[in-house]
Parts: sequence; C-alpha cells; structure tokens
Amino acid sequence: MRKLLIASLLTLPFVAEAAPPKTVALVVQNMTCGICPITVKKSLEKVPGVSDIQINFTKRTATVTYDPDNTKPEALTAATTSAGYPSTVQK
Repeated sequence: MRKLLIASLLTLPFVAEAAPPKTVALVVQNMTCGICPITVKKSLEKVPGVSDIQINFTKRTATVTYDPDNTKPEALTAATTSAGYPSTVQK
C-alpha cells in the first residue's frame, strides 16, 4: 500500500506540468473536390495527440487542435503532404 501511495505521489507533478492544447491553422494545397477534405481529415486523425480537426474547403484550411507534448506542427504538415495535400502553417 505504501509503495502505491509513493508511486501515485511521484506522478502528480507530471500531470500538473502537462502543456495545454494548442491550435494551428494549416493552408492546404490540392483540395479541389468534396472528397479532399475527408482525406485531409483522415490523415490528420492518424497523428498522435490530435484532438480536433476543422476543415474549411472554401478557404483551403485545416484548423487542428493538438497536444504539444505528443506532436508538433511539422508532423501535421507531413501527414497532409503524405496524403497528397501539401500544407504549411498559416501565419
């Protein structure tokens, strides 16, 4: 029981230090039809740490909320590029 209590106490600081989610907008190329946003969304869903994806077909953007402890914007752009839709972080 004591070992369990000590182990639990040791993990508390790590939970408290978790970074808040971040959101980034990606400018996505090659989205030309109604199926394209679905493919882009599916490619982003495979990236660990992604929690929300909003695709705007008209503006050719993907707004992605992610855990910065698990992924980086470079991984997001790599995912869309691998699916045939090169993207860059919107500035």
